[in-house]
Amino acid sequence: MVDNQKIIRILLAEDNPDDIRITQRALKEAKVINKLWIVRDGQEALNFLQHKGQYQDPESAPRPGLILLDINLPKVNGLEVLRFIKENPRLKRIPTVMLTVSRRDEDIVRGYNDGCNSFIQKPVEFEKFVEAVKLIGLYWGLLNVDVPEGVNSQEADER
Repeated sequence: MVDNQKIIRILLAEDNPDDIRITQRALKEAKVINKLWIVRDGQEALNFLQHKGQYQDPESAPRPGLILLDINLPKVNGLEVLRFIKENPRLKRIPTVMLTVSRRDEDIVRGYNDGCNSFIQKPVEFEKFVEAVKLIGLYWGLLNVDVPEGVNSQEADER
């Protein structure tokens, strides 16, 4: 990776233990510099983002710089979580990538209509998945310009 790459705080919302391990391994092999928090269902993702339940302490649930969100989550599905993120003024600018095995056109259209920044279908082959994760890390960690910390997004919207 490039020397000036920034550390990315990533929230992974994924219920499949195998996909969690594969994603962790892919991030490591892709040398994506990050801190990873994992939630295993949509309600836990909402709790993390709203500092509720076990995530009341902001230290245990910092604002992520990137959210990798599976569509097919238990309790609250990923598209509902995405809508919550993009309708919340405090969260709406967090890049949110739908990372899923879904190949349904309706899911892709709904994801983009609801504000996802990217829709990536999980490759079946591990090497292709590592490459996809590497590209995610390069783009969001090196090329993307974040909203500066401390800038009130509502103030910027009003300008």
